[in-house]
Amino acid sequence: MNKKFKKIDLALATAACTLVGLAPGDMATAGEGDWDFKTATLYYSEADRINLVEAVLQAKKKLADDSSLSSKFTLDTLTGASANGAVPGSRVQTFTRPSGRGSYTISAGDTPLDDTFQDTRVAINGAWEKPISRLTKALMSANLSKEFDFFSGAVSGLVTHDFNQRNTTLSAGLSYEGNIVEPEGGIPTSFGQMQPEGEAQPRDAGDDTQNVIDLLLGVTQVIDRNSLFQVNYGFSQASGYLSDPYKVLSVVDATSGEPIFLSGSLPDVRYEKRPDSRAKHSIFGQYKRNLDGDVLDVSYRYMLDDWDISSHTLDLRYRWAMSAAGYLQPHLRYYQQNRAEFHQGFLVDGEPLPEFASADYRLGDLTTYTVGLEYGRQTASEHDWRLSFEYYLQAGEEPEAKFGALNDQELCPDVKAVMVRFNYDF
Repeated sequence: MNKKFKKIDLALATAACTLVGLAPGDMATAGEGDWDFKTATLYYSEADRINLVEAVLQAKKKLADDSSLSSKFTLDTLTGASANGAVPGSRVQTFTRPSGRGSYTISAGDTPLDDTFQDTRVAINGAWEKPISRLTKALMSANLSKEFDFFSGAVSGLVTHDFNQRNTTLSAGLSYEGNIVEPEGGIPTSFGQMQPEGEAQPRDAGDDTQNVIDLLLGVTQVIDRNSLFQVNYGFSQASGYLSDPYKVLSVVDATSGEPIFLSGSLPDVRYEKRPDSRAKHSIFGQYKRNLDGDVLDVSYRYMLDDWDISSHTLDLRYRWAMSAAGYLQPHLRYYQQNRAEFHQGFLVDGEPLPEFASADYRLGDLTTYTVGLEYGRQTASEHDWRLSFEYYLQAGEEPEAKFGALNDQELCPDVKAVMVRFNYDF
């Protein structure tokens, strides 16, 4: 395989990730008959919120007919506190847990966080890559994932074709994902009113389903012996139950802006409702260049969906070769998104309920920044290891509709997190 073709394969790995859930570099070629193993451990921690620990093991073997088999096992655990969507107030607030059998109390002025958030996810992926002809390859993949309240199964296929003396590669992929949502306590009734602990909560069913179809079209072009450029178009169509069963909206007084209370410290909060379909379009462009042993990697992604969300992602990495065996790689990432058309921070007492509404900050106006540094090197036995540290800052914008007492509250506080990742390949 010539050097240009190897570079094209590396770029196509990024395209394949979109469909089969692998990380860039996971499709690296193993020697025939040998097993290649890749391991990764990730620690992610938000200040006063979510903590994640994830472990990944992947094995890949190249077969005699130039095809290859690979499998991937992922285990992660989530603990901590998650914002439920309600607004802070000047009084203590008590919220019923999703099961209906317990409650948690939030102090005046604090962001309502459900501190019992915890889950464990196990995921298994299998893939088969096979040449169809001298210039065409196919990659088929299947994935199963299970966590406490969610089950997912997916299948996907990716075809790549080289031409122009293998300097140009076209790719096309399709995937289908079927999910079962089984939230604690069942599927809440849209805009149903949370009831006191121990009483029947507004529920429609015990579970519901989602379906997601993804399409990927891409082209990768080798520009010269040191650089290449890749462009992908992605389309995603999701349908079914797309609301978050754990998110609520506060009902506030039309004059004062204070949360309304049903009894004691129990506020009037309603479960959110999102549309039952979502179509997303995205354009991704990536440029890589070898600079006398160093590598510049810059990419940009634009996304637009029919929820009226649009986003821009700019990612920059520079791999500095410190020696023949080691490197240092700074990383900068900028993300900006505008809110969904149905995103709102609260409901106003006396006003008619909207068709759809969610106070989830992930659907609001926000900007995020990631700054990181990775160090990696190859051992004497030609094993590779990498250690990276990243700092993440999410800055949300306050709703323009704030009034009264809400002006004294921070509805979209910043979220800060640190990430530590260790990879070892052998």
